[in-house]
Amino acid sequence: MKKSLLSLAALSAALCLGALPSRAADGGATPEEATAMVKKGVAFIKSQGADKAFAEISTKGGKFSDRDLYLVVYALDGMVRAHGANAKMVGKNLIDLKDVDGKAFVKERVELARSKGSFWQDYKFTNPENKKIEPKSMYCEKLDDMAVCGGIYK
Repeated sequence: MKKSLLSLAALSAALCLGALPSRAADGGATPEEATAMVKKGVAFIKSQGADKAFAEISTKGGKFSDRDLYLVVYALDGMVRAHGANAKMVGKNLIDLKDVDGKAFVKERVELARSKGSFWQDYKFTNPENKKIEPKSMYCEKLDDMAVCGGIYK
C-alpha cells in the first residue's frame, strides 16, 4: 500500500512538472540562445560588413537561423535590412506594423534601440515553426543606425 502511494505521489509530481512546459524542452529557443545569437550577429556585421552579413542573416537555415530563433535587423526608421525567417521583408519599412493586440512593436523597438541600446521587448507574432500567433520576447542590440534582434516564443 505504501509502495503504491509513493508511486502515485511520484507520478503526480512528474505530471505536475510536465504541465509547465519549457521552450527548451519543447524544442524552442531559450533567452540565453537568443542573446548569444544577437551578439554573434552584431560581431558578424562588424567583422564582415553589412552587405555580406545581411545576406547571411537573411538565409533561411543559415548560421543565424536555429529552430524558431532567427535574426532580424531594422534600420532605426523601421526599414528591414535583414530577416532570417522571411527574406521578402527585406527592404520594407514596417514602422507601422502592429501585432494582434494593436501594439506598434516595430516603432517601439526602434525607439527602445535609440534610448536603451540593448533591451527585451514583448509582443505577439507568428511562430515560423507552427504558424500560430504566440507571445514573443525579442532581444535587441543597437549597432550604429540599426537594431539587431532575435527572439523567443513563450
